[in-house]
Amino acid sequence: MLIDGEDIYAPAVDVTEIRKKTGLLAQRPYPLPMSIYDNVAYGLRIHGLCGRGCDLDAKVRHYLETAGLWEEVKDRLHAPASGLSIGQQQRLCLARGLAIEPEIILGDEPTSALDPISAQHIEKRLIDLKGQYTVVMVTHILRQARRLADYVIFMYLGEVVEHGPAQEVFANPRQERTRAYLEGQF
Repeated sequence: MLIDGEDIYAPAVDVTEIRKKTGLLAQRPYPLPMSIYDNVAYGLRIHGLCGRGCDLDAKVRHYLETAGLWEEVKDRLHAPASGLSIGQQQRLCLARGLAIEPEIILGDEPTSALDPISAQHIEKRLIDLKGQYTVVMVTHILRQARRLADYVIFMYLGEVVEHGPAQEVFANPRQERTRAYLEGQF
């Protein structure tokens, strides 16, 4: 696995720098045990991204707006993040991940624990963000991959079976295993 041409598994790699380049959106949201505001501000503070003269309030608002959550939480920013619905928590985790100004957003089945409406919110945000970030998403939901992907990699039992532009792979799979999966045979 290479990021900026660097093997992320090489012994000399600074793991903290790699993590800073990647905003993670996990299967289940894991808000920090603090307020909504502090969840977003946390990364800004620990990475020194909001020093003297920085308007922390404006940055928190910006990332909550980008994640599509601001209007729902603006009047309770200092309430515990654990009080949010699971869909709101996932959008909060997206805001927290974006606040560290990553290059890559890694979504590991980011909608699998969500109801359809919350999943739709996350999908819309990822579509909006893919013009500004590299978005890598793992999904087992074929319809979701069709909606979101520009490029797909089909893996089976840890092996890369086929990859290419999404339209091409979905319309004209070259490998029999890909074709069988797309047809719902397994």
